[in-house]
Amino acid sequence: MSFTRREFTRQSALTGAGIALTGTVGALATAPGALAADDARHGHGHGDDDHGHGHGHGHDRELGYGPLLPDPKGILALPAGFSYRILTHSGVTKLETGEPTPSNHDGTAAFEGPRGVTLLVNNHELSGTRAGWAYPVPLTEGLVYDPVAAGGCTVVETRRDGRTAEWVGIAGTSTNCAGGSTPWGTWLTCEETEDKAGKNGLLKDHGYVFEVDPYDKRANRDPRPIKAFGRYAHEAVVIDPKRGHAYLTEDASGPNGLLYRWVPPHGFEHGRGKLRTLADDAGVLQATKCFDKKGAFVDDLSRATKIGTVYGVDWVDVPDRDAKTVSVRKQFTDGQVTRARKLEGMWWGDGGAYFVSSFARDESPVAHDGQVWFYDPKRRTITLKVLLGVNPDASVDGALDGPDNITVSPYGGIVISEDGEGIQHLFGATDSGRTYPIARNELNAGTEADPSYSEMTGVTFSPDGKTLFANIQTPGIMLAITGPWKRQPNKR
Repeated sequence: MSFTRREFTRQSALTGAGIALTGTVGALATAPGALAADDARHGHGHGDDDHGHGHGHGHDRELGYGPLLPDPKGILALPAGFSYRILTHSGVTKLETGEPTPSNHDGTAAFEGPRGVTLLVNNHELSGTRAGWAYPVPLTEGLVYDPVAAGGCTVVETRRDGRTAEWVGIAGTSTNCAGGSTPWGTWLTCEETEDKAGKNGLLKDHGYVFEVDPYDKRANRDPRPIKAFGRYAHEAVVIDPKRGHAYLTEDASGPNGLLYRWVPPHGFEHGRGKLRTLADDAGVLQATKCFDKKGAFVDDLSRATKIGTVYGVDWVDVPDRDAKTVSVRKQFTDGQVTRARKLEGMWWGDGGAYFVSSFARDESPVAHDGQVWFYDPKRRTITLKVLLGVNPDASVDGALDGPDNITVSPYGGIVISEDGEGIQHLFGATDSGRTYPIARNELNAGTEADPSYSEMTGVTFSPDGKTLFANIQTPGIMLAITGPWKRQPNKR
């Protein structure tokens, strides 16, 4: 049933200040420099562990974990008391079959295995053909979609004793950016491309979502795209465990991308391997159309300039989800849908979907350096939770820009990986709105005079909440971060 502008306006009037907000994350960072603790590059030595960062310090009720300490290894700065371990490293570590770990680590999810094992599915964002990359995803027999495409996923098994194994989950896909875990314990990997067969040397159409089972290698044989979810520059996806709807982001411009919802066909029941059985046109794919509390249409999410902004949401059917002749987002005229630049990471939590718009510039009505929104499917509203103003100097540590992958923290609030300009972080945000640094990428891919730092990706907690996994995308390093995690104080 459509949620009309009239219904939204009526509810807004009844609640006075607007529809009541839900979710655990309140108003978060609103401007550059919102990190609560400045980086300290002096006065703190490292412990005996080469990858460790001193000893725990500070009072339990202090926000965050203290300043970030430089890493002698030049990989990852962490607070005192925290340490990291490298699980995979492109071109250095090996798969079970002997090939080197592929490069360009991106979206990741963690799954609970037997006897303390954690399984991670790791995207490798490799575009175009294999010839263009030193370490593409190996073409494992039976797991290949397009034999010339470079991307795919690997599955990483990490044990309590430190042993790690890695194998291919899917190969022959393209530009595997983010994705999402399912309530039934699989990974949905998203192709962030619209390349069709014959373009950029590819043999098959791309721009789809594929399902990868971390537990059963046989279930991944003969990869089949989930065409019901549409063909476009997919970024991330979440599944509503109650209603069965899928929500998907599109990272595209010219025009800006869309937030989508897929409604399953009547009688469809989710489960392992069920998505690949769907007909190409199964269910209904829809795009968002938002309006404010006065009933006015909102053309672009960058229009929201205040934390707590609430928009009502309606859904508009996609005419041709496979984009046979026209890209999906271009099938709508102005006034039909609500757009946003660089719709990126998603995570299901607190009864709804968190999703990110990384930045907006001249292509959008209002410039910003990052938004995080929360979609409430019960109220059919989206609420602005995070707003980062334009970063005036990305070379100065402490400022935030370009949120990308996101996860809900077991310690409250959210954790975000940064894909902006200049210095790149992992940072947390409390329920009450304060932010704090967790890690900083120190792997300089440039020079001392002109440093360059790759984005951080794939932020996700282990099932027991004791380990935070994250990646340095280039060259491709998966890290396991441990330390004295704690619930953060909620006072402003």
